[in-house]
Amino acid sequence: MSISVYINGMGAFLPNEPVDNTQIENVLGLINGKPSRAKKMVLRNNAIKTRYYAINPANGSMTHTNVELTVEAINALVKNSGFDLNQLDCLACGTSGPDQMIPNHALMVHGALGNKPCEVIATSGVCCSGVAAFKYAYMNVSLGFARNAVVTGSEQVSSILRGQYFQPEIDAQIARLDDKPIVGFERDFLRWMLSDAAGAALIENKPNENSISLRVDWVDYISFANELETCMYEACIKLEDGTVQSWRHVNNIKDAFEEGYFDLSQDVKLLGENIIRMGQRGLKNVKEKYNLDSDKIDWFLPHISSGYFKKDLGLQMEEIGIFIPQERWFTNLEYKGNTGAASIWIMLEELFNSGRLEKGQKIFCIIPESARFSYAYMHLTVV
Repeated sequence: MSISVYINGMGAFLPNEPVDNTQIENVLGLINGKPSRAKKMVLRNNAIKTRYYAINPANGSMTHTNVELTVEAINALVKNSGFDLNQLDCLACGTSGPDQMIPNHALMVHGALGNKPCEVIATSGVCCSGVAAFKYAYMNVSLGFARNAVVTGSEQVSSILRGQYFQPEIDAQIARLDDKPIVGFERDFLRWMLSDAAGAALIENKPNENSISLRVDWVDYISFANELETCMYEACIKLEDGTVQSWRHVNNIKDAFEEGYFDLSQDVKLLGENIIRMGQRGLKNVKEKYNLDSDKIDWFLPHISSGYFKKDLGLQMEEIGIFIPQERWFTNLEYKGNTGAASIWIMLEELFNSGRLEKGQKIFCIIPESARFSYAYMHLTVV
């Protein structure tokens, strides 16, 4: 027999001061001393006006690690909720960019928090990894294995978007006597799309007594990796036949940097053709599975990587009988940026602590991930 599970507190952390579109290259730095030719087009389409970087703009050094961002979000959660971390049963952390490959990110967060021993799990992926961590924790509490859990989604991506990170690749092109050494659009594109943040949620087996909680009605997660090739990737390169080749195939690490293996890359054509189309299939699946009624949804929180997709998302939803008026949509992409695994928690935290939620309201969240086309969905009720 399952137990009802509630989100009882939330926290978020966005590092340093917001960076507007005119200042991005001042913070991230130029590649090969030249402004990006793609920047204006990408920013015009993605509709992001400000974002946050864990970078000191004065010297380009990192101000926060991924672990530090995550700990700050958890500390904000504790401050907002009054929860005692020494009572924590389970810590679940999702991210696409841990500070190290081993130990896993969640273990490093636990070590930095210094709270008492507890169960710890890390989930990998990109945007859906924060929801994968949430689903693990939700099942843990729902089945009675844990009384509570803290879930996080975090990204510290700016460290690999800095101009100097691409210099080995540029230098190798110059050594080959390339006339116009550049970083390809599939990598330059993401420099104007992504930013840093962390969000945290407290889930428990009882709702708050004197303030709102979000009852978790259901969480779903589906992958279409069996049908589509890789779209977003790092630590590998994409070959002409659509497969990827890991950096482990390279004879030495110097070659891997020079050939762009460690650059975060996006197959933009594949993204545009499929991210909404496949999302419609996933959405149709959960609509039928849970008898989803869009007339009863009071708040719709879509994680969209770019404002470019907003109109198409609405149209594709209408095609399968899900119509949600724009006044019920809630997103902070414009002023908090696309923060990957943290994005849905950054949105939920702002709404949860805004004073705008009322008892009985229904919240529906969708989280697409382009890496290999996976989609996560959450349905919550304000109690």
